[in-house]
Amino acid sequence: MSPTPRDDLAQRIAGEITLSDDPGATLRKWRTDFDVSQTALADQLGVSSSVVSDYESGRRESPGIGVVRRMVTALLDIDEARGGGRIRQYARVLSAGFESDIVYDLREYPTNLPIDRLYEAMDATELVRGDQGSVSGHTVINSIQAITRLSSDEFYRLYGQSTNRALVFTGVTRGESPLVAMRVVDPTPNAVVLHGLDEADLWEHATTLATIDGFSLAVSNRDLEAMLDDLRELP
Repeated sequence: MSPTPRDDLAQRIAGEITLSDDPGATLRKWRTDFDVSQTALADQLGVSSSVVSDYESGRRESPGIGVVRRMVTALLDIDEARGGGRIRQYARVLSAGFESDIVYDLREYPTNLPIDRLYEAMDATELVRGDQGSVSGHTVINSIQAITRLSSDEFYRLYGQSTNRALVFTGVTRGESPLVAMRVVDPTPNAVVLHGLDEADLWEHATTLATIDGFSLAVSNRDLEAMLDDLRELP
């Protein structure tokens, strides 16, 4: 019997915590990624919140495999009780053939969504309005990891089921690499959002290339985790 997405995710989280040079910090990273408070995790485990706090801060000896397993199981149980959003997100990324350090989120919407609704969720500023005013999904990627590790064929898979979507590049400083990458990808997405910079920091030729290729271009400097949370609520 093949492992389920939950099993896969549990192994990934447990392995990352166990092998980390700072297990407490890694545990805290995953807990916050699941949007679970220390109190909620402690309640699920049947311990006081100070126990979770002590592990995360390093005041308590690094958790053994048994403790890590219990904590990971608790996180996944909480997620499932909330509807399983984080587990489904992980499954979508894996089913598209990507590692989760490259693709942070990949979603298809049940209906076309006005592009301005996407911008609102990201607190994004549009600089170029492209040929299409709506999107039917989004893919959020780590810009450096995607550009350095993906082949041109793999870039097409970032579109998921349709090119009628927004590609969101995170960790951007100027925007040159993503915009040049879009030049060799055909067809292009409906929209490209560069995350991590303000308009003043944008590469001077970015808007020209977006205009030539006909896609909308926007920038956002919102907190990444907060932005991902709101994107996952769309539409």
